[in-house]
Amino acid sequence: LSLGLAAPPTVRIVHSGLACNIEEERYSERVYTIREGETLELTCLVTGHPRPQIRWTKTAGSASDRFQDSSVFNETLRISNIQRHQGGRYYCKAENGLGSPAIKSIRVDVYYLDDPIVTVHQSIGEAKEQFYYERTVFLRCVANSNPPVRYSWRRGQEVLLQGSDKGVEIYEPFFTQGETKILKLKNLRPQDYANYSCIASVRNVCSIPDKMVSFRLSNKTASPSIKLLVDDPIVVNPGEAITLVCVTTGGEPAPSLTWVRSAGVLPEKTVLNGGTLTIPAITSEDAGTYSCIANNNVGNPAKKSTNIIVRALKKGRFWITPDPYHKDDNIQIGREVKISCQVEAIPSEELTFSWFKNGRPLRSSERMVITQTDPDVSPGTTNLDIIDLKFTDFGTYTCVASLKGGGISDISIDVNISSSTVPPNLTVPQEKSPLVTREGDTIELQCQVTGKPKPIILWSRADKEVAMPDGAMQTESYDGILRIVNVSREMTGTYRCQTSQYNGFNVKPREALVQLIVQYPPAVEPTFLEIRQGQGRSITMSCRVLRAYPTRVLTYEWRLGSKLLRTGQFDVQDSTEYTVSSLSRDSYGIYNCNIINEAGAGRCSFLVTGKAYAPEFYYDTYNPLWQNRPRVYSYSLQWTQMNPDAVDRILAYRLGIRQAGQQRWWEQEITVNGNIQKGELITYNLTELIKPEAYEVRLTPITRFGEGDSTIRVIKYSAPVNPHLREFHCGFEDGNICLFTQDDTDNFDWTKQSTATRDTKYTPNTGPNADRTGSKEGFYMYIETSRPRLEGEKARLVSPVFSVAPKNPYGATNTAYCFSFYYHMYGQHIGSLNVYLRLKGQTAIENPLWSSSGNKGQHWNQARVNINPPTSFQLIFEGIRGPGIEGDIAIDDVSIVEGECMKSDQPANNLRSGAVGTLAHIRLIPVIILMSVLSHQR
Repeated sequence: LSLGLAAPPTVRIVHSGLACNIEEERYSERVYTIREGETLELTCLVTGHPRPQIRWTKTAGSASDRFQDSSVFNETLRISNIQRHQGGRYYCKAENGLGSPAIKSIRVDVYYLDDPIVTVHQSIGEAKEQFYYERTVFLRCVANSNPPVRYSWRRGQEVLLQGSDKGVEIYEPFFTQGETKILKLKNLRPQDYANYSCIASVRNVCSIPDKMVSFRLSNKTASPSIKLLVDDPIVVNPGEAITLVCVTTGGEPAPSLTWVRSAGVLPEKTVLNGGTLTIPAITSEDAGTYSCIANNNVGNPAKKSTNIIVRALKKGRFWITPDPYHKDDNIQIGREVKISCQVEAIPSEELTFSWFKNGRPLRSSERMVITQTDPDVSPGTTNLDIIDLKFTDFGTYTCVASLKGGGISDISIDVNISSSTVPPNLTVPQEKSPLVTREGDTIELQCQVTGKPKPIILWSRADKEVAMPDGAMQTESYDGILRIVNVSREMTGTYRCQTSQYNGFNVKPREALVQLIVQYPPAVEPTFLEIRQGQGRSITMSCRVLRAYPTRVLTYEWRLGSKLLRTGQFDVQDSTEYTVSSLSRDSYGIYNCNIINEAGAGRCSFLVTGKAYAPEFYYDTYNPLWQNRPRVYSYSLQWTQMNPDAVDRILAYRLGIRQAGQQRWWEQEITVNGNIQKGELITYNLTELIKPEAYEVRLTPITRFGEGDSTIRVIKYSAPVNPHLREFHCGFEDGNICLFTQDDTDNFDWTKQSTATRDTKYTPNTGPNADRTGSKEGFYMYIETSRPRLEGEKARLVSPVFSVAPKNPYGATNTAYCFSFYYHMYGQHIGSLNVYLRLKGQTAIENPLWSSSGNKGQHWNQARVNINPPTSFQLIFEGIRGPGIEGDIAIDDVSIVEGECMKSDQPANNLRSGAVGTLAHIRLIPVIILMSVLSHQR
């Protein structure tokens, strides 16, 4: 066949699963409604050759629902236990590289009804003129649902309607769009104290039952009030158990109590018991605001909060500031020196510091001034100013930080002041910059720090504003060493080390630079490429360098397996080629090109093979089944060969077949004569397949190189109802008579029968003596006109509903179909056979298509009618009894095929095909004999 066989994709969506109803909305959009919790199943029916790739995606619904990574790559999309946020529009997209992709969509509407909630509010208004108080109560009912809910109110058993009681008003606030219904009780009366019920209904869509909630209104009904039996704030030590108690002080009905935490969820170890919350062993992470909320659906919920503070003391540091009034970095006798200590403390107001010199307590004096820095400038900081440094002031100064509440260990910081206390200096050892390393290694960058005390060193990138390997902009080091594990090429560059004031001098930072060079092996392309070519032809392989460091001295070597073919060196070019001028059996294999620098090698691999490409099964064979036998079926297997000229000529195909679920393949070879053309359709008929088993079929092309790539598909037996309605054939052989049904408005039924199974007491001189194909075993449908049937009585047989192919929006005409059937009207009392067309949505109107009356002789006749249905349709066969018992009418082999009927002088429309293979099942012996030779059309 020509290349016309290759076809762009078409798509239709069909549903199975638990739909409530499907509406075809205004011809443009299909809506599929389903109850929450049920299973959604949508199937994408595709045509097109090669077989299109299918992808399901979704839009609408919530943005956070990424719909299982937003794509499903097979024909059936199945969501079990569907939730409301999974409603939205589902798209099926099919593409096979030809034309533009085909896309169809369907909107899925998930129906649900949550339990309704009644809340009660009251207003007491003072009238200006009169001297009475008016008390009005509002009962508000809310339920989440889809579709929108309808509410009804009852007082006791009495249904309340707007206008039925002048003291009652029922309305919807306009801003809530129907989710809320308010019952207003104006100027409360004694009879208004009663039990009220709100019934929420979605009118039983998807069989969702109504839901009801009740509320008892009395003169005691009141909103909740609570109190907390705890301090605010609560300051505790880590490890302590803490209990918060919340009690209700009012509210009818009795309120429910819940605890919440302002920053996220309650700690996992929390124990809740009614209004009591216990945290067994508290940690700093558990600190924060905790609130008790009381709710009884009357008025607003009551809320009381307390703040839990967990004591902590950490991160002690110091720094020395030489005389602040002179630009000198050194400590000098006779000048001022200032020592500062800093800690992080919670709560900060409990923090106290004490100072010691050589272990003895120090008090603030004129020459030794102790101060605390303003918390806004530098929180948790204390200073010791030595105004006029004397030789006797040398020694060890200690500041001790503690929390007044106790229970937390103190932090003690020692600072040495002596003649050897000098500001820091930084140097980089000569051999430590530049540092050269390989990608993946571990490297240490080093700055030597001198001075006393030795400060904390801060490392950062000097050449660009990027984070350090640990993710922070600065990395602290206590010994001046920065250790990087698993170095990558992005880490090449200049690093700055600098002194900080912490644990050292508060002076201008000293800094030094270290250069890091990361070498890496060449990155090349292609890393892998498969080349398919037949024997005697030439191929050229090319390997290119993308990046490498160092870039100088790049050498290359080509190998086939372990055999060295060629080596060389790059000058200015960035790629190398290797050509095989004539492929032979020995020159197939894996070719490697290694490109090498100091850091290692990059490799291009080429798999050179004479393997044939895979065949592509043709899935759009119209009706590939013949169902004219009760226990077996046949299948017309069709395929094209992908790139048939790429390698040597295909000599044969190896066909494997096995029943689904079995291990063993039965194999045979199908010989191929001559060359296969690109796009040529090859047909091979599988026969004697057992109903209703499915089979796996594997097809492997064979050339002189050996086996090519295989393709596997599953073939399934299906009752002949094709959802595409490309072609429908029914010989009434299967048990469900192709989903035909008996009309329940007629007088009697059509009967399924074969000559072999008919009653021996049948009426002679009427009815068929075989089915349409001449088989005594084959079935047909007929009307039995013996007693008690009367003249004029009708039997009506109704076809399944056929969906027509989607209308072309630019074409004026509907798709045409050829409807044909065989009829048998033999006997002296034959009545009439009528055929009607019934369109979707017009069940009352039946359009007459065809009619015949009287004796037509002892043989089968064919009727053919062109139909152009604009929408889904059914066909009705009506048999009418004639004046006597010799009036049996039969029908067989009903078919509907897309396209107009051929003129009767044309041959039947058969696909050009190869020889028919037979697949005989010899029972008892597990052998399938496969015999055949395949020829194909040129």
